[in-house]
Amino acid sequence: MGSSSHSHFNFAKDDDPLFESYFANFFDNHDIHGQHFVKKKKKREFIERNREEGHNRLWNDYFSESPTYPPHVFRRRFRMNKPLFLRIVDRLTAEDPYFRQRRDATGRLGLSPIQKCTAAIRLLAYGGGCDTVDEYVRLGETTARKCLQHFVSGVVNFFGDEYLRRPTPEDLQRLLYVAEERGFPGMVGSIDCMHWVWKNCPTAWKGMYTRGSGKPTIVLEAVASYDLWIWHAFFGSPDGIYPKWPTFIQSIPLPQTPKASLFADRQESYRKDVERAFGVLQARFAVIKNPCLLWDKDQVGLIMRACIILHNMIVENERDGYSQAEVSDFPQAEGVDLSYSINMNSNISNVLNGQIIIRDREVHDQLKLDLIEHLWTKFGY
Repeated sequence: MGSSSHSHFNFAKDDDPLFESYFANFFDNHDIHGQHFVKKKKKREFIERNREEGHNRLWNDYFSESPTYPPHVFRRRFRMNKPLFLRIVDRLTAEDPYFRQRRDATGRLGLSPIQKCTAAIRLLAYGGGCDTVDEYVRLGETTARKCLQHFVSGVVNFFGDEYLRRPTPEDLQRLLYVAEERGFPGMVGSIDCMHWVWKNCPTAWKGMYTRGSGKPTIVLEAVASYDLWIWHAFFGSPDGIYPKWPTFIQSIPLPQTPKASLFADRQESYRKDVERAFGVLQARFAVIKNPCLLWDKDQVGLIMRACIILHNMIVENERDGYSQAEVSDFPQAEGVDLSYSINMNSNISNVLNGQIIIRDREVHDQLKLDLIEHLWTKFGY
């Protein structure tokens, strides 16, 4: 009993400070296997970036009364018009304390909201590393990454309900009118998927996110209308998106009759809407065109959702400039009334009956035949 309490195999760390000191000095200052190791203390390097000068340069280049660069250059570099960008900056500054300019302990002003939002939008637009905005916006890599995280979270939280929503009655009236003119009555939009290569996908998940290409990808499944607005977006693992349901109408791979050929041409032409939307989305935000370098799936999803919301905001802001359909007769409200989106009481039997109707293969086939006849009556020769 007595000997075990004084055993040299059972002493605490602080029982022999002299031994601890000798042990540390030996490994810090002596050779080990012929190499001399000296422990060096790392200090955080401070770089004086002169953030005030960066704000002044940014303001004079784009936001002053007589900016250096004209509006079309601003739109090309920020991917949107100046009033829309300033609207986003003002909303984020009002809602998120991170974007507000504050003074540090010495009384010096920190980064301005315009600097933080410019850094985030440049990272999304050009898809470069977080240190690529250092030389112009004058903020470090860690700060740029944090700006991007707060920016995408703010866009999703503060603009998502309005710009990634279900169609309102006004929206449906406009969409159904255009669909009728194009020969597909009752159609809201076209659906397709886009693959985003996930370079840093965790090893344990690679099998779940890998398909024919051999590389792990995350799939964006979206429904887009003729004006490039994205109404629905699902972001996740690859899966089939063309079930034989009445709500989805596929083309005819090998049409054998003039009616079938006309239907295939019109249906494939209509599907170009979502393909154009994907092309514009990737052209605007190169971050989702280049391989994804993030590890966190939640952060990857936030970036994709933020890009879609920003895309819809730009579409709304510039819709009159490139819309291919005449919709001036439809009401264009200043704000969107979301009061129609309410929770309705339902029971399990109604849900199951609705799923059965949606998955009815016979209804799907009959609807397809009716559309073939309708298109031939409307556009046949």
